[in-house]
Amino acid sequence: MPMHIIVRLFASHREAAGAGSVAVQLAPGATAADAYGRARDIHAGLPASTDGVAFAVNREFAKPETQLAEGDEVAVLPPVAGG
Repeated sequence: MPMHIIVRLFASHREAAGAGSVAVQLAPGATAADAYGRARDIHAGLPASTDGVAFAVNREFAKPETQLAEGDEVAVLPPVAGG
């Protein structure tokens, strides 16, 4: 049975997708990186690389390989330039 996950997008990722969030369905055992990959399948304008991207699961920083559960929220925080 697929899990329902919300992927929240910020800054340049939000602009690239034209949306602040994407609802995705993933197989059990999927990770935060998998959720981003599925969001990218839906919004092809999202960058393919996750280099420098930070993930948060349910508002807590997480590694890309963090496994998800039904109803989780994954935030994708792109690299920030400037100083």
